[in-house]
Amino acid sequence: MNSLQTTEHQLISNIANIITAARQQVRQTVNIAMVQSYWEIGRLIVEDEQQGEQRAQYGKHLLQEISQRLTDMFGKGFDVTNLRNMRLFYLVFPIRDAVRRELSWTHYRSLIRIENPQARQWYLRESIENNWSARALDRQISVLYYERLLASQNKAVVAQEAEKKTEPLKETIQDYLRDPYILDFLNLQDKTYQENQIEQAIISNLQDFYIDLVFYNFKLKCFLLIDLKIGKLKHQDIGQMDTYVRLYDEQFKGEDDNPAIGLVLCSEQSEAVAKYSVLADRKQIFSSKYVAYLPTEQELERQLTTSVLQVREAAAVYKAKY
Repeated sequence: MNSLQTTEHQLISNIANIITAARQQVRQTVNIAMVQSYWEIGRLIVEDEQQGEQRAQYGKHLLQEISQRLTDMFGKGFDVTNLRNMRLFYLVFPIRDAVRRELSWTHYRSLIRIENPQARQWYLRESIENNWSARALDRQISVLYYERLLASQNKAVVAQEAEKKTEPLKETIQDYLRDPYILDFLNLQDKTYQENQIEQAIISNLQDFYIDLVFYNFKLKCFLLIDLKIGKLKHQDIGQMDTYVRLYDEQFKGEDDNPAIGLVLCSEQSEAVAKYSVLADRKQIFSSKYVAYLPTEQELERQLTTSVLQVREAAAVYKAKY
């Protein structure tokens, strides 16, 4: 390489360093502004709800109005689901100084789903110390990394496996700037996907599916199909089980047998999937959450309290409608 080429290479390297540093600064600035603003929005919603029971009931309907108005003013990113996430964000992290700037809104969306406060704080610290991307954090939560680490006799092996699995999930600046939540926050959308890219993505995700466990219940006189999923319940999990159940009813059900029953076991339930999938209509398909350890008395009490509140809230909404 001659001196001219060396000079040119150095020039390009210097320019690249400037661009990289600028993008890092953009990332940090947008991230801090986004997380802090969503925390403040959550605070305003919660404080509005706390103005009495009548105001709280009105507030449930107000979220829909707020969502529609904000969407008209600022574009996507302010649907009812995201507003509820902001509300939950404030409830889970009520102290503003406890909100770490190193983590993105996508990180916090995963963290607020964790019911165990100790587990949540552990995942938060690990995300920062190990520089986990949002995808890596979601992966660790889905595979119950915290619970497995506590239960393991050989923690080093579990940690090595986690490091190996999260390595391909490292986030680049380009990935971050394409984050849909960032695009929504800035009212930008990446619409450059080509048809061949979509086709390739579909082909890349095609795979064979196999049922995990099949039992025959002699008392119920039917097949029981069980599918174990590591992670949050997804629509495709339910659709897959629906296919299994229909297949067994058509191919294996005897004349005196009752229709097959399908059970999807996952590490995290999804209310949206339960409400808007065939789970809501099909009486043969069910989903349930599993845990890797026996819950403590305090955890059972907390879960029971949460369930009671959810039932009361649903009843209040029903009364308000009818």
